[in-house]
Amino acid sequence: MPTSLSIDRLRAEIAALEGSGHDAVAGTCPLGVPELDGALPWGGLPLGCLHEIAPVSRSGGVEDGRGIEEGGVEDGAVLGFTASLLGRLGGRRPVLWVAARDDLYAPGLTALGLDPARLLVVRPGPAAQVLWALEEAVRCPALGGVAGEVWNLDFTAARRLHLAARSSGVPVLLLNRGQPCGPAMTRWRVGPDPSVAPPGEGVGPWRWRVELVRCRGRGVGEDGVVSAWMVEWDDETRGFRVAAPAGHRPPMPAPRSRRGLRAAG
Repeated sequence: MPTSLSIDRLRAEIAALEGSGHDAVAGTCPLGVPELDGALPWGGLPLGCLHEIAPVSRSGGVEDGRGIEEGGVEDGAVLGFTASLLGRLGGRRPVLWVAARDDLYAPGLTALGLDPARLLVVRPGPAAQVLWALEEAVRCPALGGVAGEVWNLDFTAARRLHLAARSSGVPVLLLNRGQPCGPAMTRWRVGPDPSVAPPGEGVGPWRWRVELVRCRGRGVGEDGVVSAWMVEWDDETRGFRVAAPAGHRPPMPAPRSRRGLRAAG
């Protein structure tokens, strides 16, 4: 009969093979929000691995891969959330974005904590070139992080990215507008939420509806979500803050069609 010690050792070996143990990640990047960092077993976003960020469609699900306009996806919120995460990665090292379009808005990036002077943007053509650019970027340890926009990435390609990230220690933020691709360490679903203006002010801060729908080492609730928050951007701290506690989930409003970071939340 196996002892508790042998069971613990077996669990540690499985976690290391999956890249989900505390010692299996190449460091951690705190998100600066105790509620979000506390929900992650590593105390922040683990480096050297793959993370998926999915936009929310008008029907409340993830984008189905038919395209931004046709699929009715709320794109500004997920682009803004991805930009703010990428801005936290790597300290002063450059970061790279494999972009599907040419409308990344430099003032909007700056407002969300991503210095355009640190940002390298790649505009590949066919899907095969997107994957090639992502893999080559992830293998470069001089980068602080890599973000990539993909549609319907298959498991094999996603696994290759995850293994490349583990080898180099460079985290990958995969902005996935298709179906979930499997090996991601965390998976987030992001949509817009109406801002609330302080008294006497006409415009409130950007707000996002953020759901952690997958996290290795954490189980999901009956609704299929690890945890959820309403977060907003704090211009003074240049970071997130929680606008509503986890579990408080008002209905998502039907978003209007927006493009780029000009409508980040």
